[in-house]
Amino acid sequence: MLRLLNIEIHKLKYNRASRILILIYFTLLTSIALIAAIKFDIGPIKFHLAEMGIFNFPYIWHFNTYVASLLKLFLLLVIVSMMANEYSNKTLKQNLIDGLSKKEFILSKFYTVILFSAISTLFVFSVSLILGFIYSDYTELSIILMDLEYLPAFFLKLVGFFSFGLYLGILVKRSAFAVGAMIIWYIIEWLIFAILGWKAVSWETAQKIKNFLPLEALSNLIKEPGSRLDAVKTVAKQVGEDLSKDFSVQPLDLIIAIAWTFLFIYLSYALLKKRDL
Repeated sequence: MLRLLNIEIHKLKYNRASRILILIYFTLLTSIALIAAIKFDIGPIKFHLAEMGIFNFPYIWHFNTYVASLLKLFLLLVIVSMMANEYSNKTLKQNLIDGLSKKEFILSKFYTVILFSAISTLFVFSVSLILGFIYSDYTELSIILMDLEYLPAFFLKLVGFFSFGLYLGILVKRSAFAVGAMIIWYIIEWLIFAILGWKAVSWETAQKIKNFLPLEALSNLIKEPGSRLDAVKTVAKQVGEDLSKDFSVQPLDLIIAIAWTFLFIYLSYALLKKRDL
């Protein structure tokens, strides 16, 4: 495992574009802390996000993992460009000539995906812990340890998303096309949902079917945290809306995401094994 990771890290070390994208990604993850600085005082109207409780334990685990997951596109570009560079620089063929099997090649990419996801999760954990101790009204250990399920869900969300990107990178061989294919698939999922809900089944059944599609399944791992805030719930009640729902990480969503991740890695290997290089 370490040997295969070293090969990939060596490649990334000498890829300027990848280094810049990785730097931008982790800089943006750190900038989550800047949300605390958003403050408006206009006469009697005072708006301070940090005082709304977004950095309170345990809510911060939900909020920060959701916001951080929105930034995953930057690392996706690194993943798909890794594959594009293998073809354009002919390093894939050279690695195979040097004795690396196709299985080991796919595993080296998958280990890199896991490494990026693990570092991102650890980074979000550290930033959240620091912000929580600074701004949270509750710092009891029992409260801090609540809702930590969002961290492994965040990790799995990244692994699944990047595995999908890895498969598309192998399939189309070009980073821009791979990202484009991801966007097209996102649209296809919505089209499937719309056609099923409009023509075939009820909208509720259509949504249940859509929950099994890859991007929707990964998205469902961490639901939007906005309507969980007490301030938002209070406003909703005043206008007659009920925002109460289950925000926890669901076992079925985890199983679906894991299944898709393994399928993407298997398809990547099957495609590479079949393809004449």
